[in-house]
Amino acid sequence: MRIARKSATEATLEPLQLGQRVRAIRLSQNLTLEEASKRTGLARSTLSKIENEQISPTFSAVNKLVHGLGIDIPQLFAQPRTGASAGGRRDITRKGEGKPHPTPTYEHELLATQLTQKKMVPFRTRVHTRTFDEFGEWIRHDGEEFLYVLSGSILFYTEFYEPVTLNEGDSAYYDCTMGHALVSTSDQDAEVLWVTA
Repeated sequence: MRIARKSATEATLEPLQLGQRVRAIRLSQNLTLEEASKRTGLARSTLSKIENEQISPTFSAVNKLVHGLGIDIPQLFAQPRTGASAGGRRDITRKGEGKPHPTPTYEHELLATQLTQKKMVPFRTRVHTRTFDEFGEWIRHDGEEFLYVLSGSILFYTEFYEPVTLNEGDSAYYDCTMGHALVSTSDQDAEVLWVTA
């Protein structure tokens, strides 16, 4: 009976607000906005807007936050641990009901956003880019990543390997500290499932 009550309470947690999480991480390190700006390379005004949910950070900005604050991507999207968690957790995300996170190159939909303390961050992505030049620089961050092509086809660029074409049903697992990027090669924007840990 006690476990059922814990599960019900956990199921009603509000979805994580990324801006609040960025502020909590900054404050936990006793950093002012100015200090965090110097560490991340993001303008103080940009950081303030992110923390106040006025703008969503681009994937490049997320990478700068991750490196500048010395954390990894799962830490950015998971709330801090407040105590021992009960077993038997779950989170259901209905089709189209994930948390949108658009960037100039990708349109991310964050999944399972109500669960705290995740060891993985799953997200579905529509790949808008058509050429590698649209990125400007490699995407890299801590952790490992699993990529599964849901529809269409992509050219998968990695820093130390030749680009490879992946079609619907193909997958890849790789080290995220290695530069990587996706380019859609199908008529329609390709869709992929990413799981970052």
